[in-house]
Amino acid sequence: MSSLNQLPRRRMEGTLVLFITATIWGFAFVVQSVAMDSIGPFTFNGARFLLGGVTLLPLLFCRRYLRFGAEYRRSAGERRARGKTAVCGGILCGIALCAASLFQQFGIMYTTTAKAGFLTALYIILVPFYSIPLGRKPGRNVFAGAFLALIGLYLLCMEGGLRLSRGDLLCILGAFLYPLQILAVDHFAQKTDPVSLSCAEFLTAGALCLVPAFVFENPSAASLCAAAAPILYMGILSSGVAYTLQAVGQQMLRNPSLASLCMSFESVFAAIAGWLFLHQSLSPQKMLGCAVMFAAILIAQR
Repeated sequence: MSSLNQLPRRRMEGTLVLFITATIWGFAFVVQSVAMDSIGPFTFNGARFLLGGVTLLPLLFCRRYLRFGAEYRRSAGERRARGKTAVCGGILCGIALCAASLFQQFGIMYTTTAKAGFLTALYIILVPFYSIPLGRKPGRNVFAGAFLALIGLYLLCMEGGLRLSRGDLLCILGAFLYPLQILAVDHFAQKTDPVSLSCAEFLTAGALCLVPAFVFENPSAASLCAAAAPILYMGILSSGVAYTLQAVGQQMLRNPSLASLCMSFESVFAAIAGWLFLHQSLSPQKMLGCAVMFAAILIAQR
């Protein structure tokens, strides 16, 4: 009975963790757009993901050396098995993350950040459908919440007609790939330590991005210094912190469709960031979009 009573609390805590994740990602859209003024997308993503992985290494070392946390109260054999799962799972998650983030990053170069935010967030509709072949058919409330959230995202992000450019199509392709990363994280986060999983994921994604960076972009110390602030934000906060929080939140929530709805709030926080820092207007249409998004979350939680 006590474990059943803990389920709603864990769901609330997981939702809160994913809202924090969405906040960090929402502010990142402006940062990503600014970074493209001085650095290529392969180099930028490679640097941010490698920095995210390196950021987690001291935490993993301290946890292992000081043996604190639930992971290090397990038997040695169980820790080794979970460690192998973290590496193998992290590689698969990293491949999906690398592909999805590159399509998004290239798309941001050719479209507005508002459109990029809306089109990327199409994954909220796709995750429930991707879950069905895995034997995890979402409830009707989740589907209703996803479609309502899509309406809210349109009101929040889109102004005028929806005319698709090259950048828009790239963001849509990224949206079809992000559910693979979300479902992979959901699967492996239940079987291993989320921090170890995230570290392996970032190092894999960073290494995969740097290969084409050296082939096509010839990164230099000068370009990396020019984009130092965006790389630091995206590497430490958006990657190292936020993607790890994603793994932790999904481990607690155990519902990838609901998790994708929570994380889609990055578009809401992107609009708020634009209002706070870029003095962009928060029109009645955008405020209505935010309200619809909140309603979608409440419906999906029922």
